[in-house]
Amino acid sequence: MSILRRSSVFSAAVVTLLAAPPAAAVPAAQADTRCHRMDRIEVSGAQKQVAACLDDLTTTGTVTSGHTDPAQWTGLHAAATRNPSGIPGIQVDGYFPDSSTFNTTHGWNHDSQFVIRLPENWNGGLVVSGAPGTRRQYANDFTISDWVLAKGYAFASTDKGNNGNEFFKDGRRPGDAIREWYRRMTQLTVAAKVTVARHYGKAPRRTYAAGISNGGQLVRWALENHPELYDGGIDNEGTYWPRDNGPNALTYLPTALRNYPEYKETGDPRAHARMIEAGFAPGSEFLWDFNYTVIWDNTQRIYREEIDPTYDGDLQAGIPYCESGTPNCDTDYRYHERPRSVHRTVRKQGHTGRIGKPMITVHGTLDSLLPIKVHGDAYAARIREQGRGELHRYYRIEGASHLDLEYDMFSDRMRPLLPCMRTAFDALERWTAPHGGQAPPPSATIPRQTSGDVANTCSIG
Repeated sequence: MSILRRSSVFSAAVVTLLAAPPAAAVPAAQADTRCHRMDRIEVSGAQKQVAACLDDLTTTGTVTSGHTDPAQWTGLHAAATRNPSGIPGIQVDGYFPDSSTFNTTHGWNHDSQFVIRLPENWNGGLVVSGAPGTRRQYANDFTISDWVLAKGYAFASTDKGNNGNEFFKDGRRPGDAIREWYRRMTQLTVAAKVTVARHYGKAPRRTYAAGISNGGQLVRWALENHPELYDGGIDNEGTYWPRDNGPNALTYLPTALRNYPEYKETGDPRAHARMIEAGFAPGSEFLWDFNYTVIWDNTQRIYREEIDPTYDGDLQAGIPYCESGTPNCDTDYRYHERPRSVHRTVRKQGHTGRIGKPMITVHGTLDSLLPIKVHGDAYAARIREQGRGELHRYYRIEGASHLDLEYDMFSDRMRPLLPCMRTAFDALERWTAPHGGQAPPPSATIPRQTSGDVANTCSIG
């Protein structure tokens, strides 16, 4: 379907939904007088919704009131990160129809849960996001929601339709669970735009997609496939699935599982060389033990199970930390030797690089979960190959890794990535300003900041 055709389809959908009479989701008697028209809020297409009038929509308030889950953003920001607070407004929690039940939040036991926040002092904009990793809808609350609410934006986030370490059980075919992520991002964007328009009496002037890791993956896909819904996007260390059988998470993670133990034990230069060849950055070695111990093994097994479930027969997500030579061991997984059907699955969920709206990517050079060579560098190159380079800015942040928790562990050698994402958002606002904006600085590798308030500042120009 062409971009023009998609645009007309979604425009018609929005017009139709705007014309529909809103139904009362909360009895009028329950509506706080501070939150005008809260009783009339309806999230189009939602199967369930609950609205609340809150003194503070940021995590400072929602942790106390029980309208968020701090466990969902663990590790995503440095301990010294400062966030705004004191933003009154309405929060809407709910879910869209779905058949899976991984998300137990609120005791609903229902996936496709979302959160929408409508600040009292609205700036006319909307930011839509999807959860990073296999987390839930509140995972972006500290990193993205607090920041954009303070600017006056409405905010919406989805759990992507399935979550947790068994997300691969969703869907009938390999890759279905991941492809649902894309549909849920689109679904929430359309519903949130309509909800915002009904609540404030006019459609949002600017709509941005923003995401971290797998949430960044959704930003990339959204701007490639439905640019008509957005004015731009912030891609923070997004996952890249190439369609041309190039390196991906299922090529370098098994390499790491095979070679890191030998490198750690003996310093074997051959094992080290294989790690670097697979895509891990020279200089990131001090982060490998944390990633091996906490992240690599589980990530490999659950994503391999989603994409290639036949590899380990009747097992589900393989055998944790199995040694090479163990039957059905993910340590010995070799993506390029797997059947064509596996590669077709990756192509179906892959990225083309044909973004249709401005996008800014920030990625840490020391990222040891999504190595920058395989994900950030490769996707930026694909965008240029597709002739869309003028729509993209790419900032390689020296000293940053995948989790800002790692900065707290090694602050003498690193810097956090989140401040750079926030600086990039400011740049995106200027770039997409009405009547012609100010283009961001050229793509560049940004030297590691070693002085000042590193946890809260970042320059990309």
